[in-house]
Amino acid sequence: MLTVVFLAPVAWAGQALLVKGMEAQKAGRNAEALKLLNTYVERFPQIAEARYYRALALNGLGRHKEALEDVDKALVDSPNNVNFLLAKGNILVALERRPEAILIYTQAMQCDPRNAEACKERGECLAQEGQFAEALADLNKAAGLARRDPWVFNRRGMVYFCQGEYQKAVADFTTAIRLQPDLAMSYFFRGNIYRHHLNEPKKAIADYQRGCRLGSSLCCGELEKMGVKPEAGNR
Repeated sequence: MLTVVFLAPVAWAGQALLVKGMEAQKAGRNAEALKLLNTYVERFPQIAEARYYRALALNGLGRHKEALEDVDKALVDSPNNVNFLLAKGNILVALERRPEAILIYTQAMQCDPRNAEACKERGECLAQEGQFAEALADLNKAAGLARRDPWVFNRRGMVYFCQGEYQKAVADFTTAIRLQPDLAMSYFFRGNIYRHHLNEPKKAIADYQRGCRLGSSLCCGELEKMGVKPEAGNR
């Protein structure tokens, strides 16, 4: 009984440390999360969830190779954990190892065929590899599964753009903006299509103004190239 009484506070303190580390990582405080999770993993190296969250923190800090080591260790005992697989795919992308990332996202989709994040990320990787038809198939599926995710439509818009489907690209960037009105990147891409492909300079200027107002240096730069002064408050 004395042993149980003695160990209980230790286990509780360890769990509290893990929770604090997870919360810090989710809040984007990766340096703080890493410090907490390092301490926890030293005490409990077998806990896969701790290595997963530490991998996310390391990846957020740009320490991608270390992050990959952690997530690989987390996957040893949970090879079909979709969250772990998604994290590994994202880390591989950060390391510019996209063909490997595509295989990992494929594994995640096999484990959970309705996982929109896996579809979206594999679609993005396929597009970056120039496999636009395959990318479009993934992003179409992601759009059906995650109708409120602006990044699905932003990425599919880019694929349509690369295929010369400018009206479809505009429609997707418009949807992305509707879902997230402060998505400056979509204003930039839509503005470029209006300016360079659809001969609608007024619409292009309007998009660049909105993007510039949101802090996009790319949009502000396009206005300068066109000899247009940014609206008051844009800078």
